[in-house]
Amino acid sequence: MPTCVELFAAARPSPCIATVVLLIVLMPFADRSADAQQPACPCPPAPAEPPVWTGSAGFGVSLTRGNTDTTNINLSFEAVRDPKQKDIWKLRALYMRGDTNGETNADRFFAQVRYERKITERTFVFGQLPYLRDKFKSIDYQIAPSGGAGYKLVATPRTTLAADAGFGVKWEKNPGFDVKTSAVVTSGDDLEFKLSPTSTITQSFQALWNANDWGEAFYTFSAGVAAGLTARSQLKFTVLDTYATEPPTEDVKKNDVAVLAAVVYKF
Repeated sequence: MPTCVELFAAARPSPCIATVVLLIVLMPFADRSADAQQPACPCPPAPAEPPVWTGSAGFGVSLTRGNTDTTNINLSFEAVRDPKQKDIWKLRALYMRGDTNGETNADRFFAQVRYERKITERTFVFGQLPYLRDKFKSIDYQIAPSGGAGYKLVATPRTTLAADAGFGVKWEKNPGFDVKTSAVVTSGDDLEFKLSPTSTITQSFQALWNANDWGEAFYTFSAGVAAGLTARSQLKFTVLDTYATEPPTEDVKKNDVAVLAAVVYKF
């Protein structure tokens, strides 16, 4: 009959079997240790969504004192609501005032609301409502709602150029005259060229023709250059030219040119 020692020796597992059992027991702990030591995979940040509203507000002033005292100010505002879909809203406003030796020599206010709906990547339809008051053009008010279609001639990240044409109605009130109403044909273009990430050249043109008398027209042309001062501010110079082929009276000149300098805050 075998002794206890002999039974223990017979029942003792071999070194290979013991090693396998030990590895099976320790494997879950080894996996957890490896997971704890392995660094987490860095996830790239989610791209920021472009803002729905963008725009700018500007203020400019020039003063001279001495033989002639002059004060000129200009206020500007632009805003665009673009949710990167089909509908775009554009708001614009400009106020200019100038005084020389206490007498006003410039007083002009312009504002416009414009809606655009994209049809294709380059074509769109629009409706706009501009308002103009210009004391020295003898315009108490001019309202000319219109609508039409446009086409983007150039559409690149650096350059955009769009042209449009449409039809509408114009109401104009001049001092000492009744309100004049006429159907109008409109045309215009807008150009933006980025010289650099912080510098831009802009140009725009708008025309209103009397549909019953093409010799009566009102043209507005502007060109500007803006250079960045900070991440959200720019120094902007603009040339504004307005031309009326048939002023209300002979005392009113057909052409007016203004040069504006302003500091613009972008939002």
